[in-house]
Amino acid sequence: MRLAHPLLAAPLLALTLPAPALANDSEAEWAVGGLVLKQNDAISMDAEELYISEAEVRVDYTYTNQSEKDLELTISFPLPPMPEKGLYYDYYSALPDWDQLKFRTTVDGEEVDWTASDRALIDGKDVTAKVEAEGLPVLWYGPADLPQTLGKLPTDQLARLERAGLIKRDTSYGTDWLPAWQVQRHIVRTQTFPARKAVHVSHRYKPINGGSVGGMLYPHARTEFPEGLADYRTRWCVDDSFLAGFDRRDAAMKAKAPSGEVYSSETWIGYILSTGANWRGPIKDFRLVVDKGSPDNLVSFCMDGVKKVSDTRFEVRKQDFEPKGDLNVLLVQWWRMED
Repeated sequence: MRLAHPLLAAPLLALTLPAPALANDSEAEWAVGGLVLKQNDAISMDAEELYISEAEVRVDYTYTNQSEKDLELTISFPLPPMPEKGLYYDYYSALPDWDQLKFRTTVDGEEVDWTASDRALIDGKDVTAKVEAEGLPVLWYGPADLPQTLGKLPTDQLARLERAGLIKRDTSYGTDWLPAWQVQRHIVRTQTFPARKAVHVSHRYKPINGGSVGGMLYPHARTEFPEGLADYRTRWCVDDSFLAGFDRRDAAMKAKAPSGEVYSSETWIGYILSTGANWRGPIKDFRLVVDKGSPDNLVSFCMDGVKKVSDTRFEVRKQDFEPKGDLNVLLVQWWRMED
């Protein structure tokens, strides 16, 4: 089932940013190649309740250790690799600051400590050790602004880094070199699962959302950039009924504001569901609630069995759920520019 809903806004064409996401918990281990997510056959995920909105993400788990002994595990909550491939250098300064997430974890109601680990990835391979051996910052965008530093390095050093596959040429946006790796942050904790007992784990955080002003939903953009519309159909399951709903809502919003200009904008929220398959068996009881924030907004995401439960909330319930992919949520909102 495809759903639609509106959300953010601002003038003219799209400023596109990647949509940061977080993930389901997974057991992890520190291996030679970095932090590795692994399958656990002793602990089941009995329930997951996930709430997603523009302002907050909440996820509550119930785990049971099915074995006869206490298990102390390293647990990772991975964030998506950043920046997304194909992102222009001009946008790197606008990439999210993960420290703004205000991430909080409780186990059986008690807040627990966690650590952040940033890893360098090239085509999914952990190259953190190689990056650090060169004295380069793993988190290379933002304040570090490594592309500007690279331009000041000696030619022979740049050639060596290029041969090692750590940098690549890019002259499109005011810099000659760009790092070749993505950065993935893991939120890591150590947790004990008592034998034959249930444990309740909760995460709360303020998502740092991607989005656009304008976007691909306007009729002229759909015609001029069919490849962009194709991406919307794949990533957010935008279908013809959603587009028709967008057109109706856009016309209605403009009719309400004859004295000012009205624009749509988008918010993109991602959540990595697939790591939920790393536990013993399927997720026995899964519930998702997506809150679009305002009855005037539109929402679209790829999930079957969607039920509207209020003016702003949509619910999915599944038994013995085995997530195969990840969740991407598109929110659309209208914004008015006064004369």
